[in-house]
Amino acid sequence: MKLGFDLHFGYALMVVLGFALTLTFPMTRHFQDPGDRRRYYVMQAITAVCALLGAKLAVLFGDALWPMEEFHDWGALLGGGRSLAGALLFGFLGAELAKPLLRYDIPPNDRFAIVLPFSIGIGRIGCLIVGCCRGVPFDGPWAITYGDGIPRHPVPVYEMLFHWTMGFVLIALWRRQVLFGRLFAFYLVSYGVFRFLTEFIRETPKAFGDLSAYQLMSLMMIAAGGVALVARTLHQPASWEKWKLAAKGAS
Repeated sequence: MKLGFDLHFGYALMVVLGFALTLTFPMTRHFQDPGDRRRYYVMQAITAVCALLGAKLAVLFGDALWPMEEFHDWGALLGGGRSLAGALLFGFLGAELAKPLLRYDIPPNDRFAIVLPFSIGIGRIGCLIVGCCRGVPFDGPWAITYGDGIPRHPVPVYEMLFHWTMGFVLIALWRRQVLFGRLFAFYLVSYGVFRFLTEFIRETPKAFGDLSAYQLMSLMMIAAGGVALVARTLHQPASWEKWKLAAKGAS
């Protein structure tokens, strides 16, 4: 299968569709207090800003190897170049740092966690169309060829399959109220493991021995998500009980 590099409209369309899915999904149906809903949206805005910054910083570090190497094309960085790994990691860390400052006691929204993988999977269709996130050369029967004519691992396809599979796994957990308030942390750990392993077949600079900067970020995702999983399993605030009942009724 041969894919070109000039189908940027298709990429943009898939990204927009992914965002539209996230925005139209009834995230706050289980919120009964309008004040809680407003506080939740403030936290989501903080998360989104941190995720956007992380998406750019991760590309700067992972692809351009800044600050180890000089970087001058700041305009291109602002106009394009986004990293899912950076967005997930920095969005999560930004939200966790903001919670104690804002005295935010609402548990993580599992409804957001279950829709996010489907949104990301749709976005990866755009990556497949435009030819970014390329894999290393590969002669297998499912290899794809971009403008350079070299058969490669179809990494965006692997990503799509991972995220959509995780979406259905999270839905099953959510319906059974398993890992309440911890689904995103579980997803973060899972993607960290997946991304660490698939980086070996990605065409990314391996500037840290045989590892890329994205693999270092993957280890950070595993660590951050793992700490949250353990901490929220060992101790859950008493205030979470009302949210469990509300979530159970909304599921």
